[in-house]
Amino acid sequence: MAQKYRIYINEKVILLTESEPKKVESYERLDAETFDLKIIYTWILKHHSNLFYILCDDAKVFLKSVVNNTTLIEAAGGLVKNENGDYLFIYRNNKWDLPKGKIEKDEKVKVAAVREVEEECGIRVSKLGKKICNTYHVYISREEVVLKKTYWFSMKYKGAGRLKPQIEEGITDVRWFRKHHIDAILMNTFPSILDVLVEKDLIKDKPVPLSE
Repeated sequence: MAQKYRIYINEKVILLTESEPKKVESYERLDAETFDLKIIYTWILKHHSNLFYILCDDAKVFLKSVVNNTTLIEAAGGLVKNENGDYLFIYRNNKWDLPKGKIEKDEKVKVAAVREVEEECGIRVSKLGKKICNTYHVYISREEVVLKKTYWFSMKYKGAGRLKPQIEEGITDVRWFRKHHIDAILMNTFPSILDVLVEKDLIKDKPVPLSE
């Protein structure tokens, strides 16, 4: 099966793929040979299209080359499920999000994931589960184009403690959502969060560009 990876720039997506995407006419093709994320970042932001793709022989190898040629920031977070089957979301910067944060120096990825969830939501994680996926998004930090790689994990929470948003991190709300109410999240969240929900089969119909 052909591998695919997505790199997000705000609401735009660069699809790294070993085969042409479905509805290829909706995409702008980028040249794999000359691709440089640092150079093309501003051009993509200004471009009318939201969908781009790079056709490559090995998408995993190509992604590794992009990572190696860009300043990388690693983060970790989780999708938490409670005993009632509800899922935990945070509200930050006027969007629904999942708790996550930067991995500290010499910190293990799994330790960072649990720490960030606990700090941002005011809970104690009962169990750390399997990794869900990795997501990638690009932004400017200190006038430099950086690529953030976020490791996502399944987590469980037992109890009925009061949720406490980490206000100093810009989080204004923390809330449990029932599985059949998650559609409300889809209208106001980030594409990378949709990837996590897709991997956990919490979205029935994958939104574009997640239909690939």
